[in-house]
Amino acid sequence: MKHLLNLLAAIALLVWGTQLVRTGILRVYGAQLRQVLARSVSSRLRAMFSGMGTTALVQSSTATALILSSFVGQGLVPLPAALAVMLGADIGTGLMAVFFSFDLSWLSPLCIFVGVVLFISRQANTLGQIGRILIGLGLMLLALAMVAETAAVLTRSAEVRALLASLGSDLLLEITVGAALAVLSYSSLALVLLTATLATTQAIPLDVALGLVLGANLGSGLLALITTAGAAPEVRQVPVGNFLFKALGVAMAAPLTALWLQHAPHWLGTPANAVVLFHLTFNVLLGLLFIGLTPTVAQWVVRWLPLEDSPAGRTRPQHLDPSALATPSLAISCAAREALHQADVVETMLQGMLTVLRTNDVKLAEALRQMDGTVDQVYSAIKVYLTKISREALGEEESRRWTDIISFTINMEQVADIVERVLQDIEDKKIHRGRELSEAGMAEIADLHARLVANLRLGMSVFLSGSRRDAQKLLEQKVLFSDLERTYAANHLGRLSEHTLPSIETSSLHIDLLSELKRINSHICSIAYPILDAAGELADHRLDSVPPEMH
Repeated sequence: MKHLLNLLAAIALLVWGTQLVRTGILRVYGAQLRQVLARSVSSRLRAMFSGMGTTALVQSSTATALILSSFVGQGLVPLPAALAVMLGADIGTGLMAVFFSFDLSWLSPLCIFVGVVLFISRQANTLGQIGRILIGLGLMLLALAMVAETAAVLTRSAEVRALLASLGSDLLLEITVGAALAVLSYSSLALVLLTATLATTQAIPLDVALGLVLGANLGSGLLALITTAGAAPEVRQVPVGNFLFKALGVAMAAPLTALWLQHAPHWLGTPANAVVLFHLTFNVLLGLLFIGLTPTVAQWVVRWLPLEDSPAGRTRPQHLDPSALATPSLAISCAAREALHQADVVETMLQGMLTVLRTNDVKLAEALRQMDGTVDQVYSAIKVYLTKISREALGEEESRRWTDIISFTINMEQVADIVERVLQDIEDKKIHRGRELSEAGMAEIADLHARLVANLRLGMSVFLSGSRRDAQKLLEQKVLFSDLERTYAANHLGRLSEHTLPSIETSSLHIDLLSELKRINSHICSIAYPILDAAGELADHRLDSVPPEMH
């Protein structure tokens, strides 16, 4: 019983080490890997090589599949190119299996020692995450050594040998067991390494090991399907296409395992080499065989998973991919894109507001007011989505971005509320009473409105790029806007003193419009605060906005 527990502990340690390496690399290099994947799709061959390199780093084709699924769902990467990347991703796991099959046990203590020192001393920065990666590598190497040692002891038991012999009678059973174990361990790489180690110690026959490897490949595709099961159809297309490749590959490779068993051991030496090179060869041949068929398979997948028809004015969030939550840096990007979608809806409301003021279009006013519900819904969805992201898994910059997104969406939601209130005032105080603003008054409102739309677009740019120069420009516009609002308010009072009839009839609406537009501008300019605060420049700007007599 003790040796069995030791084996289970070693397997758990192997899976945990793989997880540490994957999460550590995604935290440090997640943004760069996403950029590489997004840009390396100009040709199918280049896409395959980018998938190979990415997965060799993160040691998980499932993680690569989730990133690509999000990109396809957002329209950043075409589906055929994404499927080509996944073919390369599977080759990447094969290469890593070959790397870890070498005797690197001497490296384990060094990786763990250096990793712990870095992680404890610099936990909050990049060095700390590199330490996390080294700890994971060290644990993986230590676990493989423990598996070899414990399995050698267990195989001396007659009961264990009888149990393992029962697996060798059915290839379909071996594939099924391998697929189930890959799903449970969340890592086909860990299972392949475990299988190679068990084959080396003769804990399992080589034919059983090959069946488990085929099952591990099938299980990795099944794992991505399960992870994205609740996502939109366009997000599920990559896992479905990749699973189809794997299922066809396993079906073709299963009858050929006898040939590998007959010839490979004579050429490759140890059973471990035969197992990991079988895994690599399977995925290389799979990539070469299917790389030319990615457009055809993409057409099949799109036919099976057509995009949902969306009515005009759809309120469903477009970019909040649940599968991206497993990769916090990617989830932050999804939330930022959805925040920009929210801002687009706000801009539509803001632009329509002036049209209603000029044309008295009651139907347009009603449609714009209903869009406030869209903004509220998107805001709630973003807020819930962000709460599902583990804050502990975020680096310092990503944590700041998390806060920036919340602040941005709150400001957009408040702007939409103000626009809805203004539209109601226009109906009550102007349209229903049959009144019109003076020509001069309308020109002033139109001028402020144009500046407001320009500031909103600048604010969206600031939110997207984090440019300090644009943030400073946005706060300068806040001061200018306030000066204009005071000037136009004084002009309106002048027209009242001149007994201008339209100004008298719409005075309440005009003053309210000036005040509400200024309030909207304040919310928009608030987007600049986090950027300047992080740069240590916010205090100076606030001081500059104080009148000289109060300094």
